[in-house]
Amino acid sequence: MSSFVEELTWRGMVHDIMPETAETLSKGMTAGYIGFDPTADSLHIGSLVQIMILMHFQRYGHKPYALVGGATGMIGDPSGKSAERNLLDSETLARNCTGLEDQLSKFLDFDSTKENAAVLVNNYDWMQSFSLIEFARDIGKHLTVNYMMAKDSVKKRLGTEAKQGMSFTEFTYQLIQGYDFLYLYQQHNCLLQMGGSDQWGNITTGTELIRRKMSGKAYALTCPLITKADGTKFGKTESGNVWLNREKTSPYKFYQYWLNASDEDAEKYIKIFTFLTKDEIDALVTAHREAPHQRLLQRKLAQEVTIMVHSEADVILAEQAAQILFGKATTETLKTLDAQTLLDVFDGVPQAIVSADLLAGDGLSITDALAGTTGFLKSNGEARRSLKENSISVNKEKATEAKNITPADIICDRYVLLQRGKKNYFLLVVTPS
Repeated sequence: MSSFVEELTWRGMVHDIMPETAETLSKGMTAGYIGFDPTADSLHIGSLVQIMILMHFQRYGHKPYALVGGATGMIGDPSGKSAERNLLDSETLARNCTGLEDQLSKFLDFDSTKENAAVLVNNYDWMQSFSLIEFARDIGKHLTVNYMMAKDSVKKRLGTEAKQGMSFTEFTYQLIQGYDFLYLYQQHNCLLQMGGSDQWGNITTGTELIRRKMSGKAYALTCPLITKADGTKFGKTESGNVWLNREKTSPYKFYQYWLNASDEDAEKYIKIFTFLTKDEIDALVTAHREAPHQRLLQRKLAQEVTIMVHSEADVILAEQAAQILFGKATTETLKTLDAQTLLDVFDGVPQAIVSADLLAGDGLSITDALAGTTGFLKSNGEARRSLKENSISVNKEKATEAKNITPADIICDRYVLLQRGKKNYFLLVVTPS
């Protein structure tokens, strides 16, 4: 691809673009930025689209600025919201900003010896000392209320179908975001702001402010909001957001989210969330359509994104973990898992708590482990029949009636996995004496 804009275009990542943007970028290294809202101490995969844009931007020789909204986060962006957000306290915002800064440093090259090194900025640094009077005089006078009310984010909140109005706090958001663009334009020669399509109004407020106050020319580019073919929300599961922080979403669950994408979604996502070339993606799509049951596209998508966000080792672990449920696995495979991955794999599997005392000495008899003590099976008789049928496994190893559960059977420091047949699992959770 000959340009950054062309790259994003074939990947389906351009929604709106201001005239002359591509031509300006073609003249040489250009500074551009995307803002990230610190509503939590981690970004989720919805933010990964914006991260990918900045990564492409830097790969094409441009200088990316990642802006963390320490100031705008105190207000809350009304774009796409039907109700006002709860305001966060300064301590929570500071913690969230630190979390975002740590994550962004993983994806962008901040090596200051390079001309197009990424730069991390926080708008609280230049907004904290700005008085209301200064802001009203120096910034507010350049944009009319009529102009600000014409924005979709405002009109939707003030329309006839709106359940509640819009506070002055939220109304000022676009002006403050516009000032961010003006500041970066003045201080860092930042000519381009990028973001999701819901940000077009806020971004163009910045370009207009630059035009009116500085008689300058700035540019805007937005990408489509990611949707799923079945109409459900992208980046959401039954348990909530899919986060980039492994403590909030384990690498196994992260991997599984991409692996479970529909064929239609996978064809779209692999263009957006990977750096595979057009030829590589076209070949993958062709191979996938010839044998969709092999899920080649989803597997490659899950591998590429999980490696980028976590690591190759996490991909290997996630694939091994999946084999525990869907393929042949051994006790050794189980022992490679950490406790969180084990619990994720067996999410929803019934459990029983047993004291470590019961496993001491000769241990807990297998019939008690299956029935009397745990209730996994209905009776000791059913347990004995299952054992004679050779359908019982302990940690993926076949068990006989002579088997006792001892401390040596504990995996991940506190679990023992029981299994009847191929799909009937049960977890013993061993508590200290």
